[in-house]
Amino acid sequence: MHTPRHARSLDELEEAEMKAVASVLFARRRAAQAEGFAYVQVVLNEGRIAGSTLPHSHSQLFWLREPPPAVLEELPRLEQGRCGVCEVLQDESLEIALRGDVTAFSSPAGRAPYELVIAPRQHAAEPAEPDLVDAALLLRDAIRRLHDVEGPVPLNAWLHTGGHWHLELVPRLTVFAGLELGAGIYVNSLPPEEAARRLRA
Repeated sequence: MHTPRHARSLDELEEAEMKAVASVLFARRRAAQAEGFAYVQVVLNEGRIAGSTLPHSHSQLFWLREPPPAVLEELPRLEQGRCGVCEVLQDESLEIALRGDVTAFSSPAGRAPYELVIAPRQHAAEPAEPDLVDAALLLRDAIRRLHDVEGPVPLNAWLHTGGHWHLELVPRLTVFAGLELGAGIYVNSLPPEEAARRLRA
């Protein structure tokens, strides 16, 4: 649970509560790594459609013995000296908000409307605690902005490390059907620049 008081969404947390959540997640990831776990998947599920089993806002951590396929897929590109996150950060039209060295921006190839990425401007495989705190506060702010535009919507968010660390936020405004699930081709009717404009407003 993110807070002892009842909160249905991460966007309801006060700044001090959000900072405490981020610091605890940072410490738990460090503890898992010290015990030999190669990867710790941090996830946030809000809403039944997004897989949440509790009405109270909470995160989950999965301690994995090896990096998951989504991380391993990035390695060949990184070994060639190319980073997709670094490339996307060059497009300022996608930026929504900035906190410290961490920025929130609309994903240029989002699977769903309003898909966002929150990442440090400087390439790093693992977050330092202050940057993770900034990213968590930006995530809370992004969810607030999303709720202002679309109302309460189910969503998933997770921490991705190993390449250029970042948080991903995927609102569940559409249903993934046969094309998305079978071919991995996602139909997103909202251009990323328009999503960024709406969330900035």
